[in-house]
Amino acid sequence: MIEAMQHKTESLVNFEVPPKIITTHFCEKLPPGFAVQLAKGGNGLMCNSHREPTLYTAHLPEVLDWLHGLDNPKALENEPCEVPVLLFDKEFSTENILFHYDGTPNSAQLIRKFIDLFAENIKNSKSTIISPCFIPKSKLREEQELVQLVTHATSETSFIKFNFTRIGDFWSYAVKHKCTLLVTTKNYQSALAKVLFHFYKGGMWYDRLSFYMSV
Repeated sequence: MIEAMQHKTESLVNFEVPPKIITTHFCEKLPPGFAVQLAKGGNGLMCNSHREPTLYTAHLPEVLDWLHGLDNPKALENEPCEVPVLLFDKEFSTENILFHYDGTPNSAQLIRKFIDLFAENIKNSKSTIISPCFIPKSKLREEQELVQLVTHATSETSFIKFNFTRIGDFWSYAVKHKCTLLVTTKNYQSALAKVLFHFYKGGMWYDRLSFYMSV
C-alpha cells in the first residue's frame, strides 16, 4: 500500500488540478456497484496489488470551482498521462453512455479500455456511438469492430453518423438526450474545460452527466 501511494504522488505531478481533489483507483476491472462506492467518497479502490493506477476520479463541482478561480480555463493535465480520468457531478451513472469515436487510434483505444475497465458496471447500460459521416475506408473495419464490442458489452446500442467537429457538439447532444456519461479522448480536454467553464450551472447544465477521458 505504501508503494502504491508513493506511485500515486509521482503520477499526479502532471496534473493542473490540485491533487487533493483527485482519487486514485487500482483495479484492472472495476467491481460491480462502483457507482455506489464512488458516491460514498473516501479512499480509492485497491482491487489488487498493482502499483500502476488504472483510474483517477474527481468530483466535477470541485474541479469547476478550481477552474473558476483561474483567469482562464486550463486543461486538467500538462501532458496527458495514460491513466483515464472520470469527472462526476451529482452522481455517477452508466445508465446512458455516449461514446465519441473520431476515427483516430486514440479514440478506438479509449473505447476498448473503457469496456475492459467498466465491464461489470455496464451490462444493463444503454449506449450510443457517434462516428463521423466521412471516415476513411481503412477505418471502416475498426469502426464495425467497436460497434460490435459495445453492443456485446451493453444492453442496448445505437450507432449514429454525425459530422460533429467540436467537443461542445457532443456535450450538447449528451445534455439534450439525457446521457449520463460522455466517453471521449484527452485530446479534447482543453476544449471540454472551456465548455464546462462557460456553461457550469447555466440553463443547459445537466448535473447527471459525467465525463470519462483517456488517451
